[in-house]
Amino acid sequence: MTMRSLSISALSVALLSLLLCACSTTHYSVPNEAPIDTSRLPPPDRALSIPGLSPCSETSGSIVKVNSNEPVTVLVHGCFSSAGRYRALAQVFAFHGQQAVCFSYNDRDSLTRSASELTAALNQLSQQMNSQKITVIGHSQGGLIARKALTTDAAVVLEKPDNKISLVTVSAPFSGIYAADHCGSALAQTMSLGLIGSICKAVTGDKWYEITRYSSFIRGPGEFSPQVIDHLKVVTDERNSCRVYGPENQCLEDDYVFSIEEQYQDSVDRARNTRNVQVVAGHAEIVGNHLVAPKKLIAVLQDHDVLLATPRERQVSFEALLACLYR
Repeated sequence: MTMRSLSISALSVALLSLLLCACSTTHYSVPNEAPIDTSRLPPPDRALSIPGLSPCSETSGSIVKVNSNEPVTVLVHGCFSSAGRYRALAQVFAFHGQQAVCFSYNDRDSLTRSASELTAALNQLSQQMNSQKITVIGHSQGGLIARKALTTDAAVVLEKPDNKISLVTVSAPFSGIYAADHCGSALAQTMSLGLIGSICKAVTGDKWYEITRYSSFIRGPGEFSPQVIDHLKVVTDERNSCRVYGPENQCLEDDYVFSIEEQYQDSVDRARNTRNVQVVAGHAEIVGNHLVAPKKLIAVLQDHDVLLATPRERQVSFEALLACLYR
């Protein structure tokens, strides 16, 4: 074996490891399939079957029940995650009297395709709603997909002109995933005789080039559709964070996935009605896992009127709910 083939092999192993880490989100969370307490939600008047949408469960083809006269929030998961892992967050919204549903997609598909599927789902949902208000919250890769779904150059565009859509993205790598740089490098492709591209696609699927800083998906994020009224962009400072602790409280696995630099991008940050909020939090911590409740994200959402404030008299009940949901 030549030195060149050895270096390519070593690079391949390193690239495989980096890409798997860069796509990780909340895979240590166990999906919570307990029924959502709907007692504080407005009574539903529609039962909808919309591809990609579910009541935040692992069951595909689920019927979504909504009150068509009230706003609705759509939660979009990240890579290596699922709708069921956001069931607890949907319960947080339900506790505050706000209805939420989840969007599911194949995280090995191209980001463009997933964004088109989300736009199609939003179009079908909005056609059934009397309320014009929809909020879309996307975490990590889900943030990239959510933003692209709401742009004028998306493959599928928003149809209902009177919609008022708010976007919230959390920990989204709008400058591309730096660990995937070799996937987008023409030099690396040439030196590896095309092997790098094959490895990238094998690891990440059809999105392999889109997640790099060289792609048109990243470099040209697009302008918002007129229906988008604001974009709350939550940037996480994930340094010194920990996802898994040992028996003596030592950190076994950190919760650092994306740098601050990966989450800022000039075209995205300069877009109309976009606000950046930077939070010190780990990548999985910010949306909650089986160890930590997403209190920092909840605080940001409440500060920016995405989630209603918790009444003082119900604060103890809310803390008890969080302790039950995230354990």
